[in-house]
Amino acid sequence: MSAAPFVIVGAGQAGLQLAASLRQNGYDEPILLVGDEGHLPYQRPPLSKAYLSDGKTPDSLFLRPEAFLVQNRIDFLGDRPVAGLDLAGGRVTFADGGSLAFSRLALATGTRNRPLPVPGADLDGVTGLRTIADAHALRDALAAAEDVVVIGAGFIGLEVAATAAKRGHRVTVIEAAGRVMQRAVSPEVSAFFQASHEAAGVRFLMPAGVARIVGEAGRVVAVETVAGERIPASLVVVGIGVIPNAELAAAAGLAVGNGIVVDRHLATADPRVFALGDAALHPSRWAMAPVRIESVQNATDQAKSLAAWVAGGDPVPYEAVPWFWSDQGPLKLQIAGLGLGIDRTVVRGTPEAGAFSVFGFRDGRLVAVESVSKPADHMIGRRLLDAGAALSPEEAADPEFDLKARAAAAR
Repeated sequence: MSAAPFVIVGAGQAGLQLAASLRQNGYDEPILLVGDEGHLPYQRPPLSKAYLSDGKTPDSLFLRPEAFLVQNRIDFLGDRPVAGLDLAGGRVTFADGGSLAFSRLALATGTRNRPLPVPGADLDGVTGLRTIADAHALRDALAAAEDVVVIGAGFIGLEVAATAAKRGHRVTVIEAAGRVMQRAVSPEVSAFFQASHEAAGVRFLMPAGVARIVGEAGRVVAVETVAGERIPASLVVVGIGVIPNAELAAAAGLAVGNGIVVDRHLATADPRVFALGDAALHPSRWAMAPVRIESVQNATDQAKSLAAWVAGGDPVPYEAVPWFWSDQGPLKLQIAGLGLGIDRTVVRGTPEAGAFSVFGFRDGRLVAVESVSKPADHMIGRRLLDAGAALSPEEAADPEFDLKARAAAAR
C-alpha cells in the first residue's frame, strides 16, 4: 500500500510554493495539491492590472507549467473543492463525495471577496475580481461600459479604477473611509495617490456609503449613496476587502479567528496540520497582535519556512519582513513592514516630483517604509527592518543622512 500523501488544500501562491519547496528541501513522500479552480496554479496580482487590458490568455499567469508538477512528483487535483476534514481519521472529503487519507495537511485556503450587503448587489453588471473567470468577465464588461463605479478604494479598487480611466471610461470611486488605502498607507501616500487618480479623471466620493444599486430589466444603471446621490453606472466593481476561508478549519475543530490560528512555526494545535498564506492568523514581530497578511511575499516566504522545517530542518519561527506592492497607472507603490499604530511619519524625497518615501515610526522605532517610484528606498527599508537597525525620525528626515550605509552596517 502506498503512503498517504501530504495534502495541500489550496492551489494558489502559498500552496504551490509549499509543494515546490518541500521537494527542493528533499521531502520524498507523496504530495497532493488540491485546488477548487480548473486552472493550474496562477498569479492573482496581474488580474487587476495589465491582464484586464493586454488580451493575454490564462496560461500567461500560470506560476509553473504542468511539466514542473510532473517532474517534481506533485500530484494536482484541480476543480475539486474540499468539503470537510476528518482530523481524527486523517481524511479529506471532497464536495463530490469522494475522500482520501492524508499523512500531513496544509491549509492554504486563501480568502474570498467580502460581499456588498445592499439591495441590487446581485444585478447583472455588478462584479468583483478574484479569479481568472472574474477577470475575463470584467474585460468583456469594460469593453461595453461607459460609466464605471468602483466601490472600495483599496489596492484592487484603485488598480481597476486606473485601468478603466486609462481606457477612457468615466470612473467614480466610492469609499466608506475618509481616504484611499486608509488601512494600508500613511495619509501622505493616500493624498498623493488620490490626487494622481483625480488628475487622470477619476472622481472620488469619500467618506460615502452605498445605499443601493439601481437596476432596470435586471441590469445595473446607477449606484445610490446613503447621502442620496445617484451615480450613473453601466458597470460596478466591488472591492471592499476579503474574508479568510477558515470554515473548513473551524468545522474540523481547529481554532479560528480572523483566519486559521497557527503558532510561530505555522502549525495548528494538531501537529499534523498547518496553515499558511492569506488565511493564516499568525504571531508576528511586526504586529502588536496575531495578524493575517495578504501578499505574495508572505505566501511565498511562509511556504519556504514551513517546507524547510517539515522536510527535516530545525523549526524556525516565521519572521520575514512583510512587503507589498501596487501598480496604479504609471505609479508603483512599494511597502516594507506593517504600518500598524504609526505615530510619526517622515517624508524623504519630493511628492511633487512623483518620487518619494514615507518612513513610519511607532514609539520612535521604524516599522514601515512606503515608497512611490523609489525602488532603492524600498530595498533599503527592507534591509533596515530585517536587521532591526536603529534609525531615528530625525535621521530619516535628514536628506544628507546615508540610509544605505546604515542598512549595510546593521547587517
